[in-house]
Amino acid sequence: MPINIDNQRKIDINELPKEIPDFLSSYEPKESLIKKWIINWILSSVKNKKIKENDILPKKSEISEYLGVSVGTVQNAIRYVEDEGFLKSKQKTGTLISNFTNPVSDVVKSTSKRDKVVSAVKKQIIDNNYKIGKSIPSARKMAEILSVSQNTARLAYEFLMREGIIDSKQSRGNDSNWILKRIPHISEIEIAHTDNLNSDTLVKKLTNDIKKYLSENCQIGEKIMSHEQLAEIFNVSIKTIHDCISVLNEEGTVISRRGKYGTILAKNPLDTSFNELKENSIFSSAKDASLYHYQRIETKIISLIKSQYKPGDKLPSMQDLSKQFDVSTNTIRKALMNLAQQGFITFGRGRFGGTFLIEIPNEEERQTYQWLSINPDFNHF
Repeated sequence: MPINIDNQRKIDINELPKEIPDFLSSYEPKESLIKKWIINWILSSVKNKKIKENDILPKKSEISEYLGVSVGTVQNAIRYVEDEGFLKSKQKTGTLISNFTNPVSDVVKSTSKRDKVVSAVKKQIIDNNYKIGKSIPSARKMAEILSVSQNTARLAYEFLMREGIIDSKQSRGNDSNWILKRIPHISEIEIAHTDNLNSDTLVKKLTNDIKKYLSENCQIGEKIMSHEQLAEIFNVSIKTIHDCISVLNEEGTVISRRGKYGTILAKNPLDTSFNELKENSIFSSAKDASLYHYQRIETKIISLIKSQYKPGDKLPSMQDLSKQFDVSTNTIRKALMNLAQQGFITFGRGRFGGTFLIEIPNEEERQTYQWLSINPDFNHF
């Protein structure tokens, strides 16, 4: 039976569609299949009044078991559904059905990074005179060409596929997986968007709004609002707030510290001059502090690899590693991505997918932060 939490109904796992995506016969990424499956279910269920805004989605672990995939895969899929505006995350509550009939203003949404990349891909197709029925560069290659993240490029490709501009050849080969179905039309506004992919994104606009808000409501040295509170104030996802706070960390406007310390306002957000807090002489820079957590987990994973695994072995799942090291799967994912970028591990998809060890990491070749090398056993403030 569905239960109520503070007048919010928790959707029972058995309310999800009985027919689950066919992961074995499709070459489309699992995250993409699950995203479409969830969106179609939301649209039909809202229309039939079986669910409504603020109903709570079942836990990711429950959906993971229901679909027979990893929690990480479900988490990625849900993040994509959030990007589409159908879901929203609320700390200590879960993932809620959003009011997708009243999304963030079109002005802000129209300048999202994905939309800019969609425009840039269209321009690449036209400028390079790609032919209908012929292959176009993979999402990974296009990300390199446009100097954007692979995730953003993949979201752009999925959008173009839904628009009928490109289609998947159902091939595993990264360089031949996409074909052109029709020549896209690109407007003058879209061309303008491609001039600078990194300007006026949602994160940049929201970061500026947060700066103004903090300058009016916080004093230097004070702890600022939580990510959840800021997400409610600006009506965006917690993930988007996290990205904005990361920018403010990079600029030195705020200092994020783990645990009860929270995030401290280091200087006037609207003041471009340097105004360092005394805490900066004690704690590492905001950038180093945020990366230090992943670095520490990365080091623990390396120790595990050296003691129990050899090249070619399959490593534990992200969920198992998160339980073993008592951290979030997101932290594990970032640590593994660091190792993958260094060429020590690789990821595989499909029935026989997983994380596989390529070679044993050599500590001497790995970059570490200076303060961590002074005291590698330093685990807390």
